[in-house]
Amino acid sequence: MAKAAGKSRAVRGSGNVFADLGLPNPEQELLKAQLTLQIYRIVKVRKLTQAQAAAALGIKQPNVSALLRNRGGPFSVGRLMEFLTALGQDVTVTVTPTKKAVGELEVVEG
Repeated sequence: MAKAAGKSRAVRGSGNVFADLGLPNPEQELLKAQLTLQIYRIVKVRKLTQAQAAAALGIKQPNVSALLRNRGGPFSVGRLMEFLTALGQDVTVTVTPTKKAVGELEVVEG
Protein backbone atom coordinates (compact mmCIF):
# COMPACT_ATOMS: atom_id res chain seq x y z
CA MET A 1 0.00 0.00 0.00
CA ALA A 2 1.45 3.37 -0.98
CA LYS A 3 2.03 6.01 1.67
CA ALA A 4 0.26 9.33 1.29
CA ALA A 5 2.48 12.34 0.82
CA GLY A 6 2.81 14.64 3.82
CA LYS A 7 2.56 14.06 7.52
CA SER A 8 -0.30 12.38 9.31
CA ARG A 9 -1.63 14.18 12.32
CA ALA A 10 -3.61 12.67 15.17
CA VAL A 11 -5.69 14.85 17.44
CA ARG A 12 -6.75 13.69 20.89
CA GLY A 13 -10.52 13.61 21.20
CA SER A 14 -12.49 15.30 23.94
CA GLY A 15 -14.15 12.06 25.04
CA ASN A 16 -17.36 13.08 23.30
CA VAL A 17 -17.37 12.22 19.61
CA PHE A 18 -20.49 14.33 19.10
CA ALA A 19 -18.67 17.43 20.38
CA ASP A 20 -15.57 16.54 18.34
CA LEU A 21 -17.73 16.42 15.21
CA GLY A 22 -19.28 19.79 16.05
CA LEU A 23 -22.81 18.40 16.28
CA PRO A 24 -25.51 20.32 18.16
CA ASN A 25 -26.30 19.24 21.74
CA PRO A 26 -23.30 16.92 22.05
CA GLU A 27 -23.81 16.16 25.76
CA GLN A 28 -27.41 15.09 25.17
CA GLU A 29 -26.42 12.98 22.17
CA LEU A 30 -23.69 11.23 24.19
CA LEU A 31 -26.16 10.55 27.00
CA LYS A 32 -28.66 9.09 24.53
CA ALA A 33 -25.93 6.89 23.02
CA GLN A 34 -24.95 5.63 26.49
CA LEU A 35 -28.56 4.83 27.42
CA THR A 36 -29.10 3.11 24.08
CA LEU A 37 -25.98 1.01 24.71
CA GLN A 38 -27.45 -0.14 28.03
CA ILE A 39 -30.69 -1.16 26.29
CA TYR A 40 -28.68 -3.03 23.65
CA ARG A 41 -26.70 -4.92 26.31
CA ILE A 42 -29.83 -5.97 28.22
CA VAL A 43 -31.60 -7.20 25.08
CA LYS A 44 -28.51 -9.20 24.03
CA VAL A 45 -27.83 -10.69 27.48
CA ARG A 46 -31.46 -11.80 27.77
CA LYS A 47 -31.37 -13.09 24.19
CA LEU A 48 -34.63 -11.31 23.40
CA THR A 49 -35.88 -11.28 19.85
CA GLN A 50 -36.68 -7.86 18.45
CA ALA A 51 -40.38 -8.75 18.69
CA GLN A 52 -40.00 -9.67 22.37
CA ALA A 53 -38.07 -6.47 23.07
CA ALA A 54 -40.71 -4.45 21.22
CA ALA A 55 -43.44 -5.96 23.38
CA ALA A 56 -41.49 -5.20 26.58
CA LEU A 57 -40.77 -1.62 25.51
CA GLY A 58 -44.20 -0.91 24.04
CA ILE A 59 -42.82 0.09 20.63
CA LYS A 60 -42.81 -1.43 17.17
CA GLN A 61 -40.16 -3.92 16.06
CA PRO A 62 -38.58 -1.57 13.47
CA ASN A 63 -37.92 0.91 16.30
CA VAL A 64 -36.20 -1.82 18.30
CA SER A 65 -34.09 -2.62 15.25
CA ALA A 66 -33.06 1.04 15.05
CA LEU A 67 -32.26 1.14 18.78
CA LEU A 68 -30.08 -1.96 18.52
CA ARG A 69 -28.13 -0.24 15.74
CA ASN A 70 -27.61 2.78 18.05
CA ARG A 71 -30.18 4.86 16.22
CA GLY A 72 -31.94 6.19 19.31
CA GLY A 73 -32.18 9.68 17.84
CA PRO A 74 -35.97 9.99 17.69
CA PHE A 75 -36.31 8.95 21.35
CA SER A 76 -35.83 11.47 24.14
CA VAL A 77 -33.54 10.83 27.10
CA GLY A 78 -36.67 10.41 29.22
CA ARG A 79 -38.13 7.81 26.87
CA LEU A 80 -34.85 5.86 26.81
CA MET A 81 -34.90 5.84 30.62
CA GLU A 82 -38.48 4.54 30.49
CA PHE A 83 -37.28 1.72 28.23
CA LEU A 84 -34.66 0.79 30.83
CA THR A 85 -37.24 0.67 33.61
CA ALA A 86 -39.48 -1.46 31.37
CA LEU A 87 -36.52 -3.85 31.09
CA GLY A 88 -36.36 -4.13 34.89
CA GLN A 89 -33.63 -1.57 35.54
CA ASP A 90 -33.61 1.15 38.18
CA VAL A 91 -32.60 4.53 36.77
CA THR A 92 -31.31 7.15 39.20
CA VAL A 93 -30.72 10.78 38.30
CA THR A 94 -28.41 12.65 40.68
CA VAL A 95 -27.90 16.39 40.46
CA THR A 96 -24.82 17.86 42.14
CA PRO A 97 -23.16 21.27 41.99
CA THR A 98 -20.12 21.66 39.75
CA LYS A 99 -17.11 23.95 39.97
CA LYS A 100 -17.10 24.30 36.18
CA ALA A 101 -18.99 26.90 34.18
CA VAL A 102 -21.12 24.14 32.62
CA GLY A 103 -22.03 20.81 34.22
CA GLU A 104 -21.68 17.36 32.69
CA LEU A 105 -24.02 14.47 31.94
CA GLU A 106 -22.91 10.96 32.83
CA VAL A 107 -24.22 7.41 32.77
CA VAL A 108 -22.82 5.14 35.46
CA GLU A 109 -23.51 1.44 35.05
CA GLY A 110 -24.26 -0.27 38.33
